[in-house]
Amino acid sequence: MFRVTRYIQSLMAPAPVPPVRKPKGPVVIWNLIRRCNLTCKHCYTTSADIDFAGELDTAEAHAVLDDLKAFHVPALILSGGEPLMRPDIFELSRRARELGIYTGLSTNGTLITEDNIDEIAEVGYDYVGISIDGLEATHDAIRQRKGAFRESMHAVKLCKERGIKVGLRFTLTRENADQLGDILELIDYHDVDKFYLSHLNYGGRGRRHSKNDAWHEMTRAAMTQLFDHCRDELARGVVREYVTGNNDADGPFLLMWAREHFPDQVPALTERLTNWGGNASGEHIANIDNLGNVHPDTFWWDHHLGNVRDRPFSEIWRDTRDPLMLGFRQRPRPVKGRCGECQYLPICNGNTRVRAWKVTGDPWEEDPGCYLTNAEIGLAEAPDRKLHAPFAPIQAVEIF
Repeated sequence: MFRVTRYIQSLMAPAPVPPVRKPKGPVVIWNLIRRCNLTCKHCYTTSADIDFAGELDTAEAHAVLDDLKAFHVPALILSGGEPLMRPDIFELSRRARELGIYTGLSTNGTLITEDNIDEIAEVGYDYVGISIDGLEATHDAIRQRKGAFRESMHAVKLCKERGIKVGLRFTLTRENADQLGDILELIDYHDVDKFYLSHLNYGGRGRRHSKNDAWHEMTRAAMTQLFDHCRDELARGVVREYVTGNNDADGPFLLMWAREHFPDQVPALTERLTNWGGNASGEHIANIDNLGNVHPDTFWWDHHLGNVRDRPFSEIWRDTRDPLMLGFRQRPRPVKGRCGECQYLPICNGNTRVRAWKVTGDPWEEDPGCYLTNAEIGLAEAPDRKLHAPFAPIQAVEIF
């Protein structure tokens, strides 16, 4: 996760660069259930409103929680499917909070109502993230359900009334890139605490819709708009948490933005971004799916590292015999092509490997989602890619 607000604050109010901090355990995104009441076009779990056999039961989930605590996992994001469709969601959430683990709820928001908002507040989630994919018509089309937008925004209202930290998650695609400004206005109107802009990743149904990934030019425009908006809010004394994910080129792009707006702070920002270190899949980010399978992150569901029914998560995560995990934990990673030659490799760490794998079959090939030009990454003599069109291979390999 790329913490935009934190870095822009450091540009506007310079302070000493803190030392590198290495967490003892990874942040875990846990897909507790695959069932969902929606069928979103970009769903990486390919969820549906049916029961999926073989999911971990309550006792097994409690054992996993105890192991995560012992392994010093600092944060746990409970996701799905739709996690609120799991009957024991509040029991497991309370247990995670009792263990002292930062606990977030990742939901589509449509099931947050007056009937359960008090129990949600009682759990004491550190954060509730609700997915929004544009204004009403666009959101309902992407979520493939009329009325979903109004239900999700009602959930935001209920969370704000109960003092729950609530955020919106927005996956940038060509269908909604032109609505980013509207979403930012919506966030201001509802005084939403956090905004997470996710770049599209190619997993589940998201693979089918990768051809709708925001064009590089649109991505650059969206990121510039987000940086400008965050800076302007901070200048007005509005401190809102803006973060991005699934495209670590955001770090180098912020550095380029800073050269224009805060040139004297570029050396310090370069140090901060290098300390951040970019993509953390397989290292500081982990995933457990609904069946108990462990993956390097939430988009690697077709690459299994082990199952928590057979071995504790902590043991699976420490096992580095898996070739993909070995590569994830190398510095620098064994990336190829533009990524291997990029001057910003120490900052972005090779970006998102699953996109390279889905397009080329090689997880170490260059990330086709990188929106920086060859000249910007230090390959001035190489023929540049066109920024006005999506990368070519996507149309030809729709395999899901």
